[in-house]
Amino acid sequence: MYHSASHGLPFVDASEVGMSAERLARIENHFRSYVDESLLSGWALTIAREGKIALSASCGLADRENNKPITDDTIYRIFSMTKPITAVAAMMLWEEGKFELHDHVSKFIPEFGESKVFLGGTFLKPMLGPQTSAMEMWHLFTHTAGLTYGFMYSHPVDELYRRAGMEWGFPRDLDLAGVCSLLAQQPLLFQPGSEWNYSTSIDVLGRVVEVISGQRLGDFLHDRIFAPLGMSDTAFYCPEEKADRLSALYLAHPKTRLAKRGDAADRGTKKLPAADGGGGGLVSTMPDYVRFAEMLRRGGEFNGVRLLSPRTVNYMASNHLPGNADLTEFGRPLFAETDYDGVGFGLGMSVTMDPVATKTAGSVGDFGWGGAASTWFMVDPVEDLTLTFMTQLMPSSTHPFRSQLKQMVHQALID
Repeated sequence: MYHSASHGLPFVDASEVGMSAERLARIENHFRSYVDESLLSGWALTIAREGKIALSASCGLADRENNKPITDDTIYRIFSMTKPITAVAAMMLWEEGKFELHDHVSKFIPEFGESKVFLGGTFLKPMLGPQTSAMEMWHLFTHTAGLTYGFMYSHPVDELYRRAGMEWGFPRDLDLAGVCSLLAQQPLLFQPGSEWNYSTSIDVLGRVVEVISGQRLGDFLHDRIFAPLGMSDTAFYCPEEKADRLSALYLAHPKTRLAKRGDAADRGTKKLPAADGGGGGLVSTMPDYVRFAEMLRRGGEFNGVRLLSPRTVNYMASNHLPGNADLTEFGRPLFAETDYDGVGFGLGMSVTMDPVATKTAGSVGDFGWGGAASTWFMVDPVEDLTLTFMTQLMPSSTHPFRSQLKQMVHQALID
């Protein structure tokens, strides 16, 4: 267990913020069992209410093989928890009038105006047609652009991504402009705006940030988000001088689910990449991401630094799927970062529409996102609460951490 104020929040007795210390201990006990059973090497958890820490806990090791403990400044690969950060960056430019959500993506990346749509056939002989509705900026935020991921293994277009060198990540010699050019050459899964499919669209959004700002994405994020918020360890790679703080990466055994060292799955975390992947490239620490989550909970401001208007944050955390549909109605169920029933999608994050439909305790309007190594964060505006969970186990579908955390946080609320 660690206690530190490096995230800038005060520690209080849980009862001061309407939570039960005894009931919060249930969360620690439950998640300790994952470590005791060797299903996880270790984890860290921070629960804050009203901007005060009700629970800060960790268990196990950051690097089991080298007996390295989890500390307050342990660095984690946050993978897709990069996406909400990129979305915030883009919305900062939106607030400056630099684009509108109905703008065509081709206004900023012309190649996407020429992308064809997959109509049928196989990856060897695809039947392609033109876009009948142009890809717009809101499609990138909401994963409705028709893009996909090579690691999906569910559609012929996924195979085309893999054959283009995009299975888990992108060709290492391409910058973000080159990555987007390569993506635009692949067929779209469907007409933009007609379905939801988890995808590389936030990487493309990151390129739009580069085009508008004239800065590399990592530099923009540092100058406009990380430095102002005090997120001193969040970046697109872990430099050598911080490498001893980097958590080991683990893979779940496909049968036993035991956590096994997975160094081979680490795509160059210690080296500056050619492309800053706005959809999944960042490393971060618990205190850094707590700051980001608290900024969102406070409506775009943290410790006197305002990044967004409260109205903008509320707009981002609204369901933007057409017809107010949930992901079950509008999406392709191929990933594990959120529930589907009763869950919509906003600008860069999922949002709970109906906790009863999800069969997971929560509040209408709570929002957040997770990463491929089982990390997760949630902001609950109704309960005035943030939850940040860090670990390093792939794939994120191995254990139901996220639903269990929501369930057990809600049982600890007693006010």
